[in-house]
Amino acid sequence: MREDAVGDKVDQYELTDLLARSGMASIFKAVDTKSRATVVLKIPHMQFESDVVFFERFKREEEIGQRLNHPNIVKVLTPPAKSRMYMVMEYCEGRPLRALLSERKALPTDQALAIARQVCEALVVMHGNGVVHRDLKPENVLLTETGQIKIIDFGIALDESARRLTWAGLSSTIGTPDYMAPEQIGGRRGDFRTDVYSVGMMLYEMLTGNLPFTEANAQAIMRAKTIEDPKPPSYFVPGFDPALETIILRAIQRRPRDRYDSAKELLADLRNPSAVQPRTFEGSSRPRMSRRFVVPLVVLAIFAGLGTLIWLSSRSDKRRHAPGGIQRQQ
Repeated sequence: MREDAVGDKVDQYELTDLLARSGMASIFKAVDTKSRATVVLKIPHMQFESDVVFFERFKREEEIGQRLNHPNIVKVLTPPAKSRMYMVMEYCEGRPLRALLSERKALPTDQALAIARQVCEALVVMHGNGVVHRDLKPENVLLTETGQIKIIDFGIALDESARRLTWAGLSSTIGTPDYMAPEQIGGRRGDFRTDVYSVGMMLYEMLTGNLPFTEANAQAIMRAKTIEDPKPPSYFVPGFDPALETIILRAIQRRPRDRYDSAKELLADLRNPSAVQPRTFEGSSRPRMSRRFVVPLVVLAIFAGLGTLIWLSSRSDKRRHAPGGIQRQQ
């Protein structure tokens, strides 16, 4: 057998376009030959179809999508019958937020806030159903021509109402380094505040065209997130709105207890940013010096101190043995 391709038929669905392909599944645009409706099919790669744990995870993703009902969350449909493992979703005409950011880098404030508010509105419903997305990022936010957003991909979502699954094929660290919260890096499951962190990171990027951690690779970024405080948006954009900076920095605090307690609380501030009292967060008022520079400086300071002590001691000995030096001591 081979992998599915454009032109194939899966039950009543004819695959018309390949939209995306990941390490685990292919995403196809398809036509329902019975209703003639355009839909999207997510089909796992062949090597995963016999994996029992993958099946349970895939089934959970499908159940989460069918349970959630919100205009800012892509709807997972229920086909009349399935002969194999796949998922049917509504088709949304749009493109990922990542594509827009690649073109424009930073977005106008009104547009960035509108997107962040919609994400939070979806999260309020999601979290109310016990679901934590855990992989919010521009690639998983679709933007339509009307400005409406749709959150997609619940592949690593946490469902508090279901039993816990483990999968040896996955690293204990799951998520995307740039947007994942520090607690995920340590292998913890995360909670609602994990999604709040990701929203803050996306808003940071939408408004500045940058991310607060600029290390060279994923490992360095993850390490920095666990020990460093984020650069404030004003580091990249002088004169950045203090109220918006306060909102963003509170959302992306390293410790979950220092963030917004819920997406609902974050949404309230995003709806009325001018009412937020600006504040300075510890460690975020100025860029912190990297430890690879701090350690050599400390060593140099120690040697400089030792050198000064040796020089003073040598000078004292010379004065003690100089002519008249003993006489002054008598």
